[in-house]
Amino acid sequence: MGKLYLVPTPIGNLKDITLRAIDVLAQVDLILAEDTRITKKLLKQYKINTKTKSYHIYNEHKLLNGIVDLLISDKNIALVSDSGSPCISDPGFLLVREVIRKGIDFESLPGASSIIPALTQSGFPTTNFIFEGFLPKKSSELKSSLSNYNYETKTIIFFESPHRVKKTLKVMRDVL
Repeated sequence: MGKLYLVPTPIGNLKDITLRAIDVLAQVDLILAEDTRITKKLLKQYKINTKTKSYHIYNEHKLLNGIVDLLISDKNIALVSDSGSPCISDPGFLLVREVIRKGIDFESLPGASSIIPALTQSGFPTTNFIFEGFLPKKSSELKSSLSNYNYETKTIIFFESPHRVKKTLKVMRDVL
């Protein structure tokens, strides 16, 4: 049986990748990439010629069984997102769940994460924190979701699109 590797990729600076991640990407039989165009820039930087295949939220259900079959047939596969760690507000959960269910070996490599640098640079308490991922887009759902945190004392980390930050901050000010 093959092995699945969850490989974090740099967030912004292509040099922010581990040596181990480079080795794994060069040695696997296939790289599943959220956007192959973005991943190919990284691979080109490190002269890696491994075949890539698109794997994202719009095709992950359709491709799941075929990927598992490849792993069962002794293929080693790396999963990368456009930046940061697979499965953290990015595709990968379905594949990992199925790999666990089938007893296929997998490994999650350490590496780039936007969460910890943002937290440590924020000036907010870092002892206890909550990561919530992306907030709802609809205003009514956003207000409802945020109201759940009115009395939270831990630092809360949300992901937000740069295009919606101002709007979201205004809603946060009103709700919290």
